[in-house]
Amino acid sequence: MAQEYKLKGVTSLGLQPGEKHEVEVEGLDAKVLLVNVGGTVQAVGPRCTHYGAPLVKGVLGTNGKLTCPWHGACFNAKTGDVEDAPALDPLPVFKTIERDGAVYITGDADSIKRGHRAPKFKCAAAGGDKVLVVGGGSGALGLVEGLRGGGYMGPITVITNEGYLPIDRPKLSKALLTDLAKLQWRDEAWYKSGSVEFVHDEVTGIDFSTKTVTTKTGGKFAYNKIILATGGTPRTLPLPGFRELGNIFTLRNVHDAKKINEAIGDKGKRIVVIGSSFIGLEVAVATSNGNDVTVVGMEKAPLERVLGAKVGNIVRKTIEGKGVKFFLSAGVEKAEPSPSNPGTVGSVHLKDGTKLEADLVILGVGVTPATQYLRDNRAIQLEQDGSLKVDEAFSVSGLEGVYAIGDIATHPYRGPGGNGKLVRIEHWNVAQNSGRAVAAHILNPSRVPEFYTPVFWSALGAQLRYCGNTMASGWDDVVLQGDPDQGKWVAYYAKGETVVAMASMGMDPAMAQCAQLMSLNKMPSKSQLQAGLDVLSLGRPQ
Repeated sequence: MAQEYKLKGVTSLGLQPGEKHEVEVEGLDAKVLLVNVGGTVQAVGPRCTHYGAPLVKGVLGTNGKLTCPWHGACFNAKTGDVEDAPALDPLPVFKTIERDGAVYITGDADSIKRGHRAPKFKCAAAGGDKVLVVGGGSGALGLVEGLRGGGYMGPITVITNEGYLPIDRPKLSKALLTDLAKLQWRDEAWYKSGSVEFVHDEVTGIDFSTKTVTTKTGGKFAYNKIILATGGTPRTLPLPGFRELGNIFTLRNVHDAKKINEAIGDKGKRIVVIGSSFIGLEVAVATSNGNDVTVVGMEKAPLERVLGAKVGNIVRKTIEGKGVKFFLSAGVEKAEPSPSNPGTVGSVHLKDGTKLEADLVILGVGVTPATQYLRDNRAIQLEQDGSLKVDEAFSVSGLEGVYAIGDIATHPYRGPGGNGKLVRIEHWNVAQNSGRAVAAHILNPSRVPEFYTPVFWSALGAQLRYCGNTMASGWDDVVLQGDPDQGKWVAYYAKGETVVAMASMGMDPAMAQCAQLMSLNKMPSKSQLQAGLDVLSLGRPQ
């Protein structure tokens, strides 16, 4: 039951537009976040509904967007609604009133304590267009939440071959977590409440003329609109031993993580990770406690392709602090069996003659678009890398009512330096936001898609934050601020004077600020940053 609660230590609603302040609620073990949005002061839940980041350390722009400082989730500070991934639940909103030298909020105690509210999702599907989703990852999750949250009443079917409901996939490489109760974002009852049917099967073909899908078990499904969201397939190494020997793993799903955990057992294992990009490095850190972990990479520095050698070596130092060893600028020649167990790997041999003893090997050498089921389909044309070309609304070129999202979508990039160049971005947030974009287009085809800044994060001994994109324009210089030795730094990637991306450790609000500035095309120039400009000194993005 709603009632008034006094805010501790607050005597007036004197916040200026754009200001925010976290305060305690008297009589409850709870806090709220006071925000002034467009001259109106109200209270919202104080923590991001994704992983619980304190939103007081986030960024509130003049556009009313409240951006999480950890992972880039955005909320409408006026309504509390989710605007950008990875948050799913909206924030509760509480009216405020100033009376007799004190400030009160109105709400029910449970809602104030929870700090989040259930999104609009319940639905009894009653006819209308049939929406079919192929794939059950982050993009599918964003799509179904966006459709039901926007009032879509038609039937929704999701076909996935993973064997479970949509999960928090980043936790696989960051923690090798396998407990579905902790991984699945929503349970089966949730999806049933919204008339979302999950079919655990594999799509083998699509007839775009008759709008039907066939599956491995012989199922047939009709659709009016279809969203292809099959993600990526991990690459393997076409080298001697890597396809024949056991205990050589890729990591994409819960089944993979379980196999790796079983192979590690009671720890004390010699683990060779091949690949010095994000998945490889996250797995190396996740397995480093109690094991002997070595990373083999072709680059001169970890993450060199994305972050450059200078910043990559800063990250390397952080990871080495976890006991991980590196062999870089290295080529792999073969894997050889264990003398005691010839069916499993015993060592990895590098091209320079180095022999690395291994009880197990984990491959982190990238993914390819999972579009095998489309390769013989004459109605659709795949790009050279196997992806699908789409427009800003993620509609597949030349096919009505067909969308592609996530890892399989090559789409125009409108961020700084992008100029609409086609890119394919393999980020969890991008997949989920593209699902939300498709939902918005289905609900209102005349709506112009809104650009959102790509954001990702990585657990590399410390939390790395990144926003923007360098694939569309490339970059020719990097501006480094902060103190890498203290684990607090920001790197800005520039093409000419245009800052196209940034990465940081230990300075989380900077990422949230840059994500908003990039979305507004208001990032400062390279020269300004070289002169020492702190992006947080600019105040709220406007």
